[in-house]
Amino acid sequence: MIIIHVMSNGTKLLPRHIAPAVRAAMRTMPVVIVTGARQTGKSTLVHHLLPGPRMRYLTLDDYDTLDRIRREPAALLQARWPVVVDEVQRSPGVLVAVKREVDRSRRPGRFLLTGSANLALLKSVSESLAGRAAYFELHPLTVSEIAGHAATGPWDRLLTDPGRLRSPGRHLDDLPNRLFRGGFPGAALVRGDAHRRFWLDGYVRTYLERDLRDISTVADLADFRRLMRMAALRTGAMVNQTDLSRDAGMPQPTVHRYLNLLEATCLIHRVPGYAINRTKRLIRTPRLFWCDTGLAAHLAGVESPLELRGSGMGGFLLENLVLLDLLAWSETCTPRPAVCYWRTSTGEEVDFVVETSGKVIPIEIKSSQKPSLHDARHVQTFLSEYGALAPFGLLLHNGKELERIAERVWAVPLGTALGL
Repeated sequence: MIIIHVMSNGTKLLPRHIAPAVRAAMRTMPVVIVTGARQTGKSTLVHHLLPGPRMRYLTLDDYDTLDRIRREPAALLQARWPVVVDEVQRSPGVLVAVKREVDRSRRPGRFLLTGSANLALLKSVSESLAGRAAYFELHPLTVSEIAGHAATGPWDRLLTDPGRLRSPGRHLDDLPNRLFRGGFPGAALVRGDAHRRFWLDGYVRTYLERDLRDISTVADLADFRRLMRMAALRTGAMVNQTDLSRDAGMPQPTVHRYLNLLEATCLIHRVPGYAINRTKRLIRTPRLFWCDTGLAAHLAGVESPLELRGSGMGGFLLENLVLLDLLAWSETCTPRPAVCYWRTSTGEEVDFVVETSGKVIPIEIKSSQKPSLHDARHVQTFLSEYGALAPFGLLLHNGKELERIAERVWAVPLGTALGL
């Protein structure tokens, strides 16, 4: 199904991996909610899931519609066809009216709600749609989607039996350029670094000047932007809010609040540390990643792929790229796998740990084209620590050979892992 149209030397048509899962949810649930950062393609997805006149479409970016739905939500929400409410975070009270309508009739597919904020994290959402709604997050384009496939990487097979994948595999060509352009359609699918910079600068300005006001009051936008830059420079790092407060020159409670706002508006992801006891994960310092590698590079002041090569951020942005692919894949899984990282008090660490189907799979990521046993040493330590719970580990690299590099460690090309 085509859901992204890009006009650049013709029309480029791109399908999205999440579309079949959203359609399936609409056949069984009365409410489906699709959230995600601005400009990931939510509105376009909606129009192709419900083409033509078979829906009532209400966008709360339109001030007249926003005013009407605040005054008379019941009248606008009653319809024969599915009702779509776009950018629902602009009037969270709509969810109360949706709940009332659903309690009157639980017909599947009645409401498709989209928003540029994670509704579960917003304090202003006072009514729960628990048991009435299916939730999805639409991430920016994956590497495979940019290549024209409605897919993520083949994580189902990689996390079950990587030996089933063919070798030689695919490497990621021109890696700095891929990381720099990111996955927002408006930046990733055009030519020219200058255009991307202008687009991303406009994106940040719109976010600061309009989107933040939908969910919270920020007294000093300059402080908020400085915090975004500081957070971007820490992409992939374990973020200590006290240190960030000192470096940003603002109170720690303000830093805490601003990070929560970035997470609520789907711009950052905080990855918890892995522990068998899930309660312990809550007290471990999370690693911070961004919703898009191009946005992270832009906020950090990186202005070109060439500059990215010498910035020291390349390895962390590569990890960020793999994380986003894992998150996009997990959105269509039931139950959804957990993605964590692992680090010991003695400094041994694994980039990501995926918990799925009763097992945990450690994943280490290297940009080199020739993986070595040394690269896999922390994966082997993890496997020894968790025994039968961790049957094997993955070492992702930018070469072409898929091979068993150690008894329980598979070396997998990045291109193969990301669905090329």
